[in-house]
Amino acid sequence: MFFSQAGARPRMWEASPSEYKKWVEVFKACDEENKGCLSRENFKVAVVMLFGYKPSKIEADAVMSSVDPNTSGILLKEFLDIVRKKKEAQLYRNEIRHIFTAFDRHYRGYLTLEDFKKAFKQVAPKLSERIILEVFRCVN
Repeated sequence: MFFSQAGARPRMWEASPSEYKKWVEVFKACDEENKGCLSRENFKVAVVMLFGYKPSKIEADAVMSSVDPNTSGILLKEFLDIVRKKKEAQLYRNEIRHIFTAFDRHYRGYLTLEDFKKAFKQVAPKLSERIILEVFRCVN
């Protein structure tokens, strides 16, 4: 189901047991010294293993600044929460991309006013053309 059909973003995405197990295994593999937490560098390796990209300095800084200063890194519980949120955001972006692609009928990478009108006629047929034009101007 499209999120737009559900009315909003999902409240919370839950990992399957096998996915959750994979996250725990990655955490343990990256916790080289078995301290029960990940350093900044180990966190970056874990993100590469799970998401296929190296986090930027800004992303790593944001994660590390949210870590309890009384610990020497990211605890498993914190790591699992971070990964769940990243996965949730990834799925949301993919859903948005999927919706956009459905309305980009000519595969141009953008929506024309006509594409926009056709899309709104499908999802909100009673919406006036004036409102559709205003929305198009706001996003264009």
